[in-house]
Amino acid sequence: MSIDPNPEIERLEPHPISPKHINRLKIVGLILTLAGIGLFSYLIYSVGGRRILHDIRLFGGAGFALILLIYFLRLFMRALAWKLSVYEPYKLGLRDTIPAVIIGEAMSSLIPLGILMSGTAKAVAVRKRVPLVVGLSSVATENLFYSLITSLFLVAGAFTLLRTFDLDEGWVATIDVVIAVVCVVVCLGIVMVVRQWHIASELCEWLYQRGIGKRILENGRLDVRLFENLIYGFYRRYPQRFIPICLLELSFHILGVFEGWYILSRLLTVVPNFLTAFLLESVSRLITIVFKLVPLVVGVDEAGARFVTKTLAIGAGVGITVALIRKARILFWTAIGILLIIKRGLSIREISQIKASQER
Repeated sequence: MSIDPNPEIERLEPHPISPKHINRLKIVGLILTLAGIGLFSYLIYSVGGRRILHDIRLFGGAGFALILLIYFLRLFMRALAWKLSVYEPYKLGLRDTIPAVIIGEAMSSLIPLGILMSGTAKAVAVRKRVPLVVGLSSVATENLFYSLITSLFLVAGAFTLLRTFDLDEGWVATIDVVIAVVCVVVCLGIVMVVRQWHIASELCEWLYQRGIGKRILENGRLDVRLFENLIYGFYRRYPQRFIPICLLELSFHILGVFEGWYILSRLLTVVPNFLTAFLLESVSRLITIVFKLVPLVVGVDEAGARFVTKTLAIGAGVGITVALIRKARILFWTAIGILLIIKRGLSIREISQIKASQER
């Protein structure tokens, strides 16, 4: 008889999202997608299609092959971090997590609301190896580590932006406040995990009892409590895994910076510095998070890259080309993910049904 690795895992099921909210998200996603397509068309027109095609040819097939390899290494880092996030006695190998991560990324990138199903897709992909609820809990644990490191990465990008460019005082003050808030939250979160304080759930319960945000906290406060118990339980059992997982998540971002540097080095006549690549990757990551409802973040990713390269006097066209090359490698690995879904006999409808059953 199998042993449950954590009693909290059995209750780690997201509460249902009402059809009304889903429909709203679909409408917002559609509007953002159409706006992104319009922005994408404008950017291509403003720079010139011939110029962009020339830069893409300059990059070459060998360069694109290396970009595909770098992106695979990034997915490998997250797959290894997920492997370390599984509770004993269950375990997953890289042969399980790598294809599952590729499937999850394909769902997240291609479908407007794919971000809501990517985690479920990963768990479904490994359900023959571990129970579905174990897969879901381990994905949630890895996502928490990823969110922590991504927050620190974005703070570093914002800090670098402040120290590199002369911005309006309003922007400087706003970014300073954001940096301070994120740093305080991250530090508090680390202390909470080490000391195992249930501050977040107790605060939600306090607000709920006083009728503040009662509609949101009706189920939200329970989710906060469950996630606290999940991560605290993981820390109690595997404190030695925290640093390795964080380093793997950090490697994901470092490889992204190297990828940006390599693309720029192929497009420019002078060797770019890593600061440029770092700003490019941090802006791209922020855009990916904010505009996740837009498939392939079409338009907005190009606009962000254009902003960075134009600000650094590299050229607006170069930024758009960088974004297009990155988009092409996402399309390649998305196609691989779709092939894996077909090979395993999965379907988007099946994944959606499993997610809905978990919400009931």
